[in-house]
Amino acid sequence: MTTATQRGLAPVRVVLDNGAVLIAKQSQTTPAVTIHAALAAGTAFDPPDHPGLAHFVSRTIDRGTLTRGADEIAEDLDRRGVSLATSVNRHALSLVCTCLVEDLESILAVLADIVRHPAFPDDEVRTRRAEITTLIRQDEDNPGAMAMEGVLADLYGATHGYGRRPRGSVESVEAIDRAALQRFHAARFSPGSLSLVMVGDIESARAVDAARAAFAAWSAPAPPPLELPAAAPASVRHVRVIPMMNKAQADIAYGFTSIRRSDAAYYAYWLMNNILGQYSLGGRLGDRIRERQGMAYYVFSALDANVIPGPLTVRAGVSPANVARAVASIDEELGRLAADGPTDTELQESKQYLIGSMPRTLETNAGIASFLQTEEFFGLGLDYDLRVPALLQAVTRDEVHAAARRTLVPAHATVVVAGPYAGDVR
Repeated sequence: MTTATQRGLAPVRVVLDNGAVLIAKQSQTTPAVTIHAALAAGTAFDPPDHPGLAHFVSRTIDRGTLTRGADEIAEDLDRRGVSLATSVNRHALSLVCTCLVEDLESILAVLADIVRHPAFPDDEVRTRRAEITTLIRQDEDNPGAMAMEGVLADLYGATHGYGRRPRGSVESVEAIDRAALQRFHAARFSPGSLSLVMVGDIESARAVDAARAAFAAWSAPAPPPLELPAAAPASVRHVRVIPMMNKAQADIAYGFTSIRRSDAAYYAYWLMNNILGQYSLGGRLGDRIRERQGMAYYVFSALDANVIPGPLTVRAGVSPANVARAVASIDEELGRLAADGPTDTELQESKQYLIGSMPRTLETNAGIASFLQTEEFFGLGLDYDLRVPALLQAVTRDEVHAAARRTLVPAHATVVVAGPYAGDVR
């Protein structure tokens, strides 16, 4: 282990008087700085009467401010070779870009203007509305998207922050106007909801000073915390088929609610998911269903332990003729892991893989910035990168087995099949 690895990331964290969190990490990989701003304004904050509002805000927030038009912002960024990407998940709306070190102060000034003073011009709102409705219709024509949206709706309820369609519906998006976007911004955007990470070839003190100059004067009341009810784990099996008879492939989404990220069993679940099939070509699912049986175009599992117990899902794409067999095979693999637990070899190899792959996630400034945002969001501590190997190594085979027994119960699974299929799935 190198000295640098032993030191870990060791970022600098500063909280401004207005509540904004600034995190800076000097990295000399490239002569550039990645800026990752996240605000507590994700899709789970959508008002009940405006599903899709947070996503709409993410598509329009950079399309002009009170003092800069959309073209002016685009030209200013383009002149410096900067591309600004906006995205949104359940809990956060993010803006990410990479700039040269000498442009940091200028880019932070533009970013602060976008975050603090978006204008949501009517013409841009109309344009983005048309784009979003197109995306929704594309989702509705995509068996994979429909299966995943369906399983989340069935697990959490269609009006729950984890069960709602993140883009909303065509009808809800048509009802979103400039006033709705402004209300959401006023309600959710404040310095107290901002986490700003800067990673690059610049001294941390200078990066913090630049961010302080851009955001310290921002004053707005902190938004109330989000109170999401936890979904009760299913006690019976639920199966639903979404017929899409004009498609060639059927997509399966098979899931359970799992645990909170703060649960002490998280690391056992992380290992369990890796053993099951976190990566499409590896794990039990990929080996048995795709490689040995040749039934799936893809198959993998995903764990989203979150603020509340998040979903653990299995996804598979299959020929319509193989739907029932594929679901039965998923049942069998999950049941076997729950009954017998992992082998010692599986557990050791998964530990080695997850620990060994972590440095690869931190090879780029963007990767480090994303890691630090996750670290901040879940309150994992500034030394979390150093503690991960020991946390994983401490997990026992019995703990992984207990995680599997607790969650992987096929008789309690929620299964959604979307595609050219009208048969019976039990």
